[in-house]
Amino acid sequence: MITRIREVRRARGLTLDDVAQRCEPPTTPQTIGRLETGTRTVSVGWLNRIARALEVDAQDLVDREDTAHLKVVAVLGPGGPTAPRRAAIVVPPRADDGQVAILVSSSTGDYRAGDEIWCDMLAAEDFGRALNRDVLLPRSGGRFMFGRLIDRDKDRLQLLPLGTGGRQQVVANPPWIAVARRLVRSL
Repeated sequence: MITRIREVRRARGLTLDDVAQRCEPPTTPQTIGRLETGTRTVSVGWLNRIARALEVDAQDLVDREDTAHLKVVAVLGPGGPTAPRRAAIVVPPRADDGQVAILVSSSTGDYRAGDEIWCDMLAAEDFGRALNRDVLLPRSGGRFMFGRLIDRDKDRLQLLPLGTGGRQQVVANPPWIAVARRLVRSL
């Protein structure tokens, strides 16, 4: 099986050691290198393990004719755009189970009209993972709140609104929150 492990790893800006440490259980950089180059056979188990470490679907690591990818033609740095040193790709985003989206209709905080904010749904026991991140949470009557989660005190969450001059809001016992994970912005 021909894999794209190296391409995806480089697209994510990770080293062999980074991927090895992110695997569960951790492995060695040499093992990841052997799997990338094909000197070691990639089993379905390894493919799934590496996909989780790279935060992609396992199918993104298999080289097929219909695989979607974008070729990187330039790298934008402080000196302007330059050609990449090595061939690289960008893995297009794909929605995961448990994700929801927010469409931005007018500019607010760091977000512009037309932005899409992709969020991961979190259950109450995982709310601590969203501290200092932008979150969406439900309110009564079909309303929502969106802001920066700044504190969690038992069942009470404290949010700062995105705009300047807003007051901190406290919400008790929300059934779920959705933490912003990816910003999709058209230019």
